[in-house]
This record gives sequence, structure tokens and C-alpha cells, in this order.
Amino acid sequence: MFKASSTRAKPVDREGLEQAALIKELELSLPAVAALIYHVPNGGHRHKLVAIKLKGQGVKAGVPDLVLPMARGGYFGLYLEFKATAPNDAAVSASQHAWIRRLNDQGYLAIVCRGHFDAMEQIRAYLRLPQTMVAA
Repeated sequence: MFKASSTRAKPVDREGLEQAALIKELELSLPAVAALIYHVPNGGHRHKLVAIKLKGQGVKAGVPDLVLPMARGGYFGLYLEFKATAPNDAAVSASQHAWIRRLNDQGYLAIVCRGHFDAMEQIRAYLRLPQTMVAA
């Protein structure tokens, strides 16, 4: 007797889709921010040998997903740990908490954002802070 094989749907990367939507919105509404913000690709599944190579090159677990090197409000820059919105959100890991704490201790603003709209709101709030002036 023929038995149909069950096909599992591929998991959807909700976090990645929401983060891509954020970048697209920044490109459209805040091009100066879009020109500077960048993603730290330290997550995802990799072949074991590639992971070992990247670790040797400085990849570290827990580093926030997005970096905005614009100094505002006395901070040197903004780091965003990006999580998808509920119910697709993930917990903040111990290594992510540690990185956020260390970055804040070094004069950066490092925060967790839940989804593209929250991240956009946080970026806009950060940009409203006065530019950090560096004494020469």
C-alpha cells in the first residue's frame, strides 16, 4: 500500500524577515541611518569547520544583531539585539545579556528590540538625542 510521505514545512525565519523589513524602512525613511547601520552575522547554522574558522576570526556568541555607529546623547553608538515580535520571539540568551551589559559599560547604548516597529521607534528616539560631541 502506498503511503504518502509527510513533508514538513521549512521553518520561517520570522526574525530575519522582520529585520529585513526594518532595513527596508530605514532605506526609505532614514537613508543616512541606512547608510551606516550594519548587521553582525554571528548567528545561524553553519558547517562545523566554518564555525571554527569564524570563531578564530573573532566571531563571538551574543554580540547584538545591528550596530548604528552614530553618536548621540553621550553614547558612542547604538547596538540592537533584534528579536521577532511575539509569538515568534525568542528569549534573550545569557551571552546576549552579557554583551548588552558590557557594551553599556563601555559607553554604548545596547538594547533589545521586539520586532521591526519597536526597533524603528527605538532608533527614532535615539536619533532625537543631541549629537555626542568629541573634544579634540
